[in-house]
Amino acid sequence: MKNLIINIKGKIILIMFMVSMISCEDYLDVTPKESVSDATLWTDKGNAELFLNGIYGSMRGPVAYLYDFFDPQDNFTDNSLCPYTWGSSRAVYNPGIETPNTLSSLKQWEQQFTNIRKCNVFISNIEDSDLDEDWKKLRLAEARFLRAYFYSLLWTSYGGVPIITEVLDRFSQGDGIFHERAIDDATYQFIVDECAAITDDLPAYPGKSRAGKGAALTLKAWCELFHASPLKNPGNEISRWALAASTYKQVMDMKVYDLFPDHETLNYTANNNNVEVIFDKTYLGGTSIGSCRGGMQPICFVGGNQVSWASVNPTQELIDEYAMANGLPINDPASGYDPQNPYVNREKRFYDDIIYDGSTWLGYEAEYWTGSGSLNELDLNFLSSGRPVTVYHPRKAIEAQYCVNGKNYLGSASWIIFRYAEVLLSYAEAQNEAVGPDASVYEAVNKVRGRVELPPLPIGMSQNEMRTAIYRERRVEFCFEDKRWYDLIRLKLAETELSHPMHTMKITKVDGEKVYTVVPTGGDRVFDPAKNYLLPIPQSAIDRNEKLEQNPNYRNN
Repeated sequence: MKNLIINIKGKIILIMFMVSMISCEDYLDVTPKESVSDATLWTDKGNAELFLNGIYGSMRGPVAYLYDFFDPQDNFTDNSLCPYTWGSSRAVYNPGIETPNTLSSLKQWEQQFTNIRKCNVFISNIEDSDLDEDWKKLRLAEARFLRAYFYSLLWTSYGGVPIITEVLDRFSQGDGIFHERAIDDATYQFIVDECAAITDDLPAYPGKSRAGKGAALTLKAWCELFHASPLKNPGNEISRWALAASTYKQVMDMKVYDLFPDHETLNYTANNNNVEVIFDKTYLGGTSIGSCRGGMQPICFVGGNQVSWASVNPTQELIDEYAMANGLPINDPASGYDPQNPYVNREKRFYDDIIYDGSTWLGYEAEYWTGSGSLNELDLNFLSSGRPVTVYHPRKAIEAQYCVNGKNYLGSASWIIFRYAEVLLSYAEAQNEAVGPDASVYEAVNKVRGRVELPPLPIGMSQNEMRTAIYRERRVEFCFEDKRWYDLIRLKLAETELSHPMHTMKITKVDGEKVYTVVPTGGDRVFDPAKNYLLPIPQSAIDRNEKLEQNPNYRNN
């Protein structure tokens, strides 16, 4: 898609058609124009569509440093580590040295306010246009959804932010373009009110990678769940949990979505826009808007050749959350877990998601054990050698044909932002907090477990036991999907889970037999609960707008 540059004299020049912004199928049916006047843009549906498509295209994919999928958000959590010293998770966030001036993949202030301005430009001009009213109603609802989505990314990261719904112009408004931050609750209320206002203007079946009714309801429910969680709800107002459960139930009652039957291939290109997908971002392999996942995340060396940067090393903390095939967690005495055969008889998602010592990848056995001489051998010195700092790499969503080293842009698999499994588990969490583990909670969780051949949860669980089970299901089901960081933040678990070194399995051989020992890796972790539940606002933004107040306890250093 073309980048859009708004000329102050009223011209809009389309520099590159469809670079990094739109779907290769639904969106490419708009005829490209090399130069379109402002008047023509907003009187022609094709040109206006092109502008809206550009906003869809500007949605962020996975949180990543420099390149999509290189240092993703799970590396900022207890799920995985980056083996490279220059990854922002390792260099800045994990040691707790994030400041208003540091660069980090988590920071989205500038990007999202740029996207919000694009939405405001579209909304303002379409509202004043003479285009078909039904078309206007639909496209305005889409633009308002996107704006609410961008605001949700800011609110969950920074707290209250300036609410801007008009097109700002420095030349005519001067310093009037600078706004104070809205309070936290006002920012939340703006997002959920926008979603409520547009829900009925969006179709239940919107087409590939378009916002529909389900997306608006799911975004609303997600913000309600975040608002109900301990970070925003220290008094544990039960009504907040009930509200989130009610909205998630609306999505379920649409009967539009279901679980895709095969967990392993859910995220593969061939299954883009499947029945589980509620909202996603599109990639087009072989172009500048292709995905690099296969060249960034899985095991580095295969058959003596480098096939990936291998920038994601799952932790033992994540591995230990995968249940046994009988459905029991590994710390249950009845589970059958053997610490000296730790990868035997685990649940299906473990084998779908993880490359581990002894597993097969691209036709070769993965070797991480110390003394193997493998180029993938564990590096506990935490050096920037590209060697792994745990004995695991992601397998989830990695398509073998796209495992070409580095920034290959070959993948076309969509990045799923919301899917039905999240609706089910989020409903279960909210309902359990509101009323306890009733039958609907069991049904929702067991549906997700059933897809991967796990038995139902035992009847008679307490609310706390169900809470623990739901947290485990969320962590495993959504690993490597940019969900864990938000869960740690909203549940106020980060101060516990991100304040100690992570672990890996060290594998050695004694008399020809492998011996498994859990050891620390990745260095010290620091999370200061007095400040780190919010990100620092970039100092550059505060320098431009003196009305912005920095989040508590961050200093400009």
